[in-house]
Amino acid sequence: MSTPHYGPNEDENTINIERFFLAGDFVSGVGYGVQLVLWAKCAQYLWKQRKRSIKTRLLLCYISLLLTVQTITSIVQARTVQDMYIENRNYPGGPWVYFLETQSQPVDVLFDSTVFILTFLCDLLVLWRCWVIWTASGRAVAYIVTFFPFIVLVASFVMGTFWTLESTHPGLSMYSKKPLAFGTAYYALSFGINVILTALIVARLLAYRRMHLRFLPAEHVRHYLSLVTLFVESAALYSVFAIAFLISYALNKPINQVWLAFMGPSQQISTYLIIYRVADGTAWTERTMDTPSLPSMEFSTGPQHKHSRLTTSNFTTGSSTTGVDAATDADSGQLRGEK
Repeated sequence: MSTPHYGPNEDENTINIERFFLAGDFVSGVGYGVQLVLWAKCAQYLWKQRKRSIKTRLLLCYISLLLTVQTITSIVQARTVQDMYIENRNYPGGPWVYFLETQSQPVDVLFDSTVFILTFLCDLLVLWRCWVIWTASGRAVAYIVTFFPFIVLVASFVMGTFWTLESTHPGLSMYSKKPLAFGTAYYALSFGINVILTALIVARLLAYRRMHLRFLPAEHVRHYLSLVTLFVESAALYSVFAIAFLISYALNKPINQVWLAFMGPSQQISTYLIIYRVADGTAWTERTMDTPSLPSMEFSTGPQHKHSRLTTSNFTTGSSTTGVDAATDADSGQLRGEK
């Protein structure tokens, strides 16, 4: 006796897309939980320092905007899944066909728009971090280095606007021919700017690491020149998932739904990790490498006593100071020869 078939009457590719779409929703939910924890930690640090500078207040507003948009995205995504798999489960062709043919509905327009806004906000922050890190070589150099990435960011904003508008036309979706072309171009530009900025940030930090690693105190190296610092400051986490999504999206493979779900949260998580370092005082600022790299040794001698002192070098960050203290055997705060 054969077992009755209760599965959908759809082709295998469509069924796989629906499977991956649902799996992506789960991944997005986990990512939102991680973001919520990171937002709370960043907000706690920034709130305590809100009176110190306008930058702190702006960052607090920035992460609050980021969380608000992400919250809207998560709500809309949950509503979309409910609409597809519950409210319209018997739609001709199945849930995925329903999703593709109803992209002009307000809930879908809102989803595409919030995804676009989140990507742009995160790209903007990485551009700012690249500028900050390169200002150690001078503001003029920083402006020159970030000029091309800024142009690419503007281009991605324009292309993303076209992608959002085309994807929400009645009868079209983000997988239709024209929106797919705009979407591929948009994500390629967004991914491209992240690769460029990641390379610029890593190159600058590696240059500092090579020049100063032998001379800097261990605490300074751990905070500013470690491999973890390179990974966080450059937002490399996002680039890994962006590559996977861009390739699978351009090839129209069903698994792109999972990579898209990983890509969004990974970009926001990278953003929160950068801001956490800024709030904690361990992120790079334009003054991180302004102070001398080596503690200096001074000696003075007199007929009765010999004094030696190892002076203290301070490494200043935007919100904290890492001091490298050394002991001294001098009897006073000044080194001088005694007569």
